[in-house]
Amino acid sequence: MKELTISVKIADRPYRLTIKKDEEEIIRKAAKQINEKIKEYGNSYAYNDKQDLLSMVAILFAAKSIGLEEDLKGKDSKLIGKLAEIEKVLSENIK
Repeated sequence: MKELTISVKIADRPYRLTIKKDEEEIIRKAAKQINEKIKEYGNSYAYNDKQDLLSMVAILFAAKSIGLEEDLKGKDSKLIGKLAEIEKVLSENIK
């Protein structure tokens, strides 16, 4: 994969990143979502500095990520169970 150096701005601070070319769109969308949440929280809550807002956004996205991981694990378990049932039926019918 070819690497690319891009600059994204988060909380009015630029960050230079070296990423894989196919990750660019995802990184830019992530930066945009972070900035939107910072703005939303800044308009809704009292804060001392942008570090407070960044922390709140980090907690939000980490919680969402953990929730999605747990949901995926549950779905994986169900899928494995269903596949085992299918394998059992197929084994019984092949004999």
